[in-house]
Amino acid sequence: MRTRFRWSAPLALLACGSLVLSGCARFDDTAAGQTFTPAPVPSPESPPQVQENGDDSGSGPRSGPAQPQPSQVPPPQGCKDFDKAVIATCLDTVSAVAGLPGEGAAPAALAGERKTGRVLLASSGHDAAPFAQLDVQADGDGGLTSLALSPTYVEDQLVFAYVTTPTDNRVVRFAKGQPPKPVLTGIPKGPTGNRGALASDGSGALLVATGDAGNPAAAADPNSLAGKVLRIDTSGKPAPGNPSAGSAVYTKGLHSPGGLCGSPDGKRMWVTDHPADGPDAVYRLQAGQSLTTPAWTWPDRPALGGCVDFVDANGILGIASSTGLQNVPVNRDGAVTGKPSVSLDGKGKPPTTYGRLSAMSMVNPQLAVAGTVNKDGGKPVSSDDRVVLIVVTDTGGGPGKD
Repeated sequence: MRTRFRWSAPLALLACGSLVLSGCARFDDTAAGQTFTPAPVPSPESPPQVQENGDDSGSGPRSGPAQPQPSQVPPPQGCKDFDKAVIATCLDTVSAVAGLPGEGAAPAALAGERKTGRVLLASSGHDAAPFAQLDVQADGDGGLTSLALSPTYVEDQLVFAYVTTPTDNRVVRFAKGQPPKPVLTGIPKGPTGNRGALASDGSGALLVATGDAGNPAAAADPNSLAGKVLRIDTSGKPAPGNPSAGSAVYTKGLHSPGGLCGSPDGKRMWVTDHPADGPDAVYRLQAGQSLTTPAWTWPDRPALGGCVDFVDANGILGIASSTGLQNVPVNRDGAVTGKPSVSLDGKGKPPTTYGRLSAMSMVNPQLAVAGTVNKDGGKPVSSDDRVVLIVVTDTGGGPGKD
């Protein structure tokens, strides 16, 4: 299969949801003067020859690291990683990432550590820099489990986070140099099922996926905030246009969400789930419909995490997992068209792997950022945990082998 490349100008693709909602807060929505200056990168005139990775038995395009991989990349030396797709090293369980907008500069992202609550700025060519500190309690699978930029981030510089506290799970928002403020509180907390996920729905509202707090029955209970996808405005109130006026519930039936993602216009929205019993699954969100029919399931339960919708550009829904990057072929109508393949699992040529992938976020229509969680049940190398840039390498959309 011939691999082709598409470049966005001027930025190169890296060369190197009836509920009572409590705790809505009002505060300054702006963070004037907050800027970042990532490092420059080479121009699109010299694109890298990114190699294909993964299981050749799959069909459709696959994803690979943003940097060309030679046959042998030297192993990390302490916190120094010689893989140019790695933009941050020696972090702790990177369970949340959010790609940052920017043109003509190196791709950058915010990275959140589940256990510590630290948020750092990761940018190619720079050491990870402190951005914010959130108070979290990381019992079970809780802590800091998702980050999402404000729908109007360029103007207000606000970031949303899903966090676990000693009393609940909640959504907070913050900006660099400002303390976090509660947006939505009182989401049930339990011994497990505390993971949550956040994403913009493409229309200015925020989607919030909540776990079942260790009680699977809560996912179907309309009076519980647990096990739902909620749709709220940026102040935490139910967003206009929800299935039931005055209710934040968009859909129900979740157990342990790993990620939310969708097309930029919100016409396709997805959520991944890693329930305590049963296969992992990805669902396409439909307003008012319970999550009963998955788009695809994984009986081997590879701990699905975040996702990115590359469908418009490449026909792929990419999903992070403990076994690499799951590449699900999807058409623009949101239908799965074939069996997923796996890349970044160490079985490709060259054998590239980053271990356990968790969080994912779009940077631009073809570039994504992912976080690793090898310090949380994996086999960490000296530079773990890491933030990695990933690009879909085939824009031809045709199946086949190399």
